[in-house]
Amino acid sequence: MPIVQVTDRNARLGGAANVALNLRALGAIPVVVSVIGKDASAETMAERFLEMELDSVGLLRSKDRRTTVKTRVISGHQHVVRVDEEDTHPLSAEDEAAFIKRVKETIDFRKPAAILIEDYNKGVLTPNTIKAVIDLAKQAGIPVAVDPKTANFLAYRGVDLFKPNLKELREGMKLEVTGDDLGSVRNAVKALESTLDNAITMVTMSEHGAYVHNATEEHLLPAHHRKIADVSGAGDTVIAVATLALAQQLPIEQMTALANLAGGLVCEEVGVVPIDPVRFQAEAKRLELLK
Repeated sequence: MPIVQVTDRNARLGGAANVALNLRALGAIPVVVSVIGKDASAETMAERFLEMELDSVGLLRSKDRRTTVKTRVISGHQHVVRVDEEDTHPLSAEDEAAFIKRVKETIDFRKPAAILIEDYNKGVLTPNTIKAVIDLAKQAGIPVAVDPKTANFLAYRGVDLFKPNLKELREGMKLEVTGDDLGSVRNAVKALESTLDNAITMVTMSEHGAYVHNATEEHLLPAHHRKIADVSGAGDTVIAVATLALAQQLPIEQMTALANLAGGLVCEEVGVVPIDPVRFQAEAKRLELLK
């Protein structure tokens, strides 16, 4: 039986909160709308939100759920084990209604430049809540970006940016897709867009780079060679950067190049950490992705 001698312990925001940290690091003002528990971990989360200068007004507390906690045991740069404490059942009808109401209030009072739907298959995003959020965004003329998971993969109809990774695209479309076969990626993306009627598809493909497609153009961008320490949270950084680019109506090639670069940079750090904006800007300028 492995024995772990604990020398340090810290609590970091993860999941959608890590996406918010990335957005904040890059100068945006994010508002997280989600459902957490009524427990000690919820109190810890609220404290971390305050410490990191994140707005917690969108955090709804439910007696029917536990606040998700993932405990990672790390030795050096190596993950030894992860212990998950969470509830992943779909929201109750009451919690769905409260969540949708809070999203509408956030749109009405904060008037966001974009809405980012980050799906972790934890039960908060149900077919009902997904449709409601997209409908509310359309009514307000707000672009929607999605980082999907397989369970609700085809529920995100009519969004502006859809960003699966290769595994999610393969499983979500039930097609054979490999990163070294551009034709298979292209065919899966065309099938996806035919079903979802989304405007832009960005597929992250690890060592094979990133592929982006819309109605008039497509681009395949190579991966940046990095010394990988930990891939945790890289997808959060990618979708955060891509959503900011979407809000600013950047060309899709530049959007993908910036997001691809940012995802690679955070992989050089251990644990879930947001992007370092100074280093990111310097690297982007060096690669002539920013003027």
